[in-house]
Amino acid sequence: MSETSAANASAMQESDLEAIRKFKAAFDSIKQQLHRVIVGQEAVIEELLIALFARGHCLLEGVPGLAKTLMISTLSRCLNLEFSRIQFTPDLMPADITGTDFIEKNPVTGTFELLFRPGPLFANMILADEINRTPPRTQAALLEAMQERQVSVGRVRHKLANPFFVLATQNPIEQEGTYPLPEAQQDRFMFKVFVKYPSYQEEFEIARRTTGVQTEEITPVLNGEQIIEIQTLVRKVPVTDHVINYALALVRQTRVGEPGVPKFIKDWLSWGAGPRAVQNLILGGKARALLYGRAHVTTDDIKALAYPVLRHRILTNFTAASEGITPDLVIQKLLEETPDKEGALTSDERFKKIFAA
Repeated sequence: MSETSAANASAMQESDLEAIRKFKAAFDSIKQQLHRVIVGQEAVIEELLIALFARGHCLLEGVPGLAKTLMISTLSRCLNLEFSRIQFTPDLMPADITGTDFIEKNPVTGTFELLFRPGPLFANMILADEINRTPPRTQAALLEAMQERQVSVGRVRHKLANPFFVLATQNPIEQEGTYPLPEAQQDRFMFKVFVKYPSYQEEFEIARRTTGVQTEEITPVLNGEQIIEIQTLVRKVPVTDHVINYALALVRQTRVGEPGVPKFIKDWLSWGAGPRAVQNLILGGKARALLYGRAHVTTDDIKALAYPVLRHRILTNFTAASEGITPDLVIQKLLEETPDKEGALTSDERFKKIFAA
């Protein structure tokens, strides 16, 4: 272990370091349980767990049939969490997901009472299937629950379960009759995760497994209380100024019009990422460090999470679209042109302008 790593590790108590070792073992066990049902999708599983343990939410995008629902429901069983699936449709109203007040006669007193019937949001893990198919009012009700971890019905606020984790899906190939999430609302999601087609060998294994009669039993690995403890532990993971500067450099370079911004950013982007991107990069980096059994965050953690954190927070312009430039290509070029060696950022005149802006 390097001197920097040793100093970072010493910042945490011995009990915390033991908790990290137990968490690493639990993470390996969760992946093992998931792979009893899910074939491949290593990166997706890792990003979902990082978001969960960092108290974030995920927006998943992928074509139908890639086992998004199965993956999420299986994960809820691995974590022994209450799972709720909401199929979003154009006629879905906010009360359909938050719950509603109703009047019921008390059989003992004979009086009528106003009671609250909780909606499907009152669970630990929520799958918001095809969120872009429902109107903005219902989307806004879900986003309030994500941000405030409560729902408002009338004048009464109802607290949601803890832990609370929302995974919303979007279908990228059907846009007719949909209500795409505005960029400001997408910013509420910690990650935007792409669920891609499986490889040939993975699809071969999927075909073999799913066309037989054998079913796999899932053994719970963690419960709600243990997940909350891990979420607290994530906040304790130390991060050096150099790693924070690296995260800031990536995010601040996306802001068009700021001093020191690369030319390709000005050519390809019309809008950049806000401060929430920096927060999510660092929190995600802390959770990823724990997943790999480390007590400190490195620039490699930030690099690994740059794509899911930034791809829905930067807005490409018409020029980029005409040249086939996607947000992921912009992020790739950004990573290539941003030095990660300690001292390289703070000594570079261009980055001094970016940090001072």
